[in-house]
Order: sequence, then structure tokens, then C-alpha cells
Amino acid sequence: MSEMAAHHRISAHRIHAMVLRYWYLLMSSWPRLLELIYWPALQIITWGFLQNYLSQTSGFFAQAGGSLIGAVILWDILFRGQLGFSISFLEEMWARNLGNLMMSPLKPIEFLISLMLMSLIRLAIGVIPMALLALFFFNFNFFAIGLPLIAFFCNLIFTSWSIGIFVSGLVLRNGLGAESIVWTLMFGLMPLACVYYPVSVLPPWLQYFAWLLPPTYVFEGMRSLLIDRVFRADLMAWSLAMNAVLFIASFAGFLALLRSAKRHGSLLGGGE
Repeated sequence: MSEMAAHHRISAHRIHAMVLRYWYLLMSSWPRLLELIYWPALQIITWGFLQNYLSQTSGFFAQAGGSLIGAVILWDILFRGQLGFSISFLEEMWARNLGNLMMSPLKPIEFLISLMLMSLIRLAIGVIPMALLALFFFNFNFFAIGLPLIAFFCNLIFTSWSIGIFVSGLVLRNGLGAESIVWTLMFGLMPLACVYYPVSVLPPWLQYFAWLLPPTYVFEGMRSLLIDRVFRADLMAWSLAMNAVLFIASFAGFLALLRSAKRHGSLLGGGE
């Protein structure tokens, strides 16, 4: 019984080994590291100066407490969280190493946990300089949001991991020919997530679909906090509940796609 329990136990050593593997890959390539900082910095500077212009011409954004800059940073957490997860996964596909990992003692849950941890590391490298630039150039202190920031971050990172797990399963099953979904799926959800505008601007029939996405509640909550100075705990609770369902479904989907990949022999191929 003890041997069986040991077999099913999640190993912190294997997870740590996988995180170290991805860390060494990241640190060994300065273009990889530069890309993590470059695009978030470019986004915050571009959108920040746009907000400055709008505040000078309309006055609304001057009263909005940096809602546009806040939306840019939160969107980057959502997008970069998913991308950081998926890029580490794709590193194994590009290296044709995934079959070796799946034949090792590494469990799928340990593999996914290591990808989640690496997602956080890659996210920190990109978002922290981004937030500092917002403070330096536009006097917007993202961290001054306080405790609500924890609710925003947790909900967005859970969504990004759920999507990352699911798209990784699709690439695992269909090969690198499906790689484009890693880059495009999140942008496909962007209009319905209402990143830069409230849900109310959508047509009534489309608003029902928007409220089916957990990030929508986060961005609505962010605007409520920065514009109306009200923290909507109900929105965060709804987002968390939906994220729990989404996370479980994505994990189940990944395991199903992994079994299908093993049956069809695509685990060792992984080509186009």
C-alpha cells in the first residue's frame, strides 16, 4: 500500500527539475529574455501616451484613475500567463522531447505544475518592469490597488492556465500544425472579455456570451474600482467559481487528449 501511495504522490523534486530545465533554457538565450520585457514595455508606453492624449482632449480618462493603463497591465497578465505556460510546453515539442518526458517517471500533473510555475516566472520578468514604467512615465501605481489586485491576479492567472492547458493538449494531439492556436485563441476572446470597454457597449445578445468568460468579471471589477472606487466582491466570486469549473474541465481535456495522442502515435511525432 505504501509503495502504491508513493507511486501516486506528486514529487516536488521532479517539478523542481522541470522548472530548472526551463529556467536554464530561458537564461541561456538573451533574445528569449528580451522578448519577455520588450513587448510589455512597448504596450504600456504606447497605451499610456494614448491615455494622456485622451485625458487632455476629453477629460473622462483624467477622472478614470488610469483605467486604460490598468486594463493594459491586467490584459498582459492574462495573455502572458497563458503564453508563458504554452511557450514552455512548445519548447518540448520543438525539441521533440515530449515523448521522452512522458516515458519518464514524470506524471502529467507534475509536468503541468512545472509549466504553471514557469508561467509565473516568465510573467514576473515581463510585468514587473511594465508596472514600474507605468509608475515612472504616467504616475500610475499599479500595486497601489492593494488587496483587490490579488483577486484580479488570481482569477486572470487561473484563466490563463486553463486556456494554456487546453491548447497544449490540442497541440499535443494534433502536432505543431496546430501551434497557431497558442497565439490566436486569447486574442479571439479579447473582444468578449471587454478589456478596454464595459460590457454595456456590446449588443444585448452578445453580452450574454461576454458574461460566460471569467476575465470579463475581472475587467469590469477593475473599472468599478478605478472609476467608481467600489470593489465588487460579487464579480470576483463569480469569476473564481467559473475559473474552478474551467480549470477542472481543461485538465480533464488535457488528459483525454494525452491518451488520444498515445493511442494514435502522435506523442512521438509532434510534427506538422
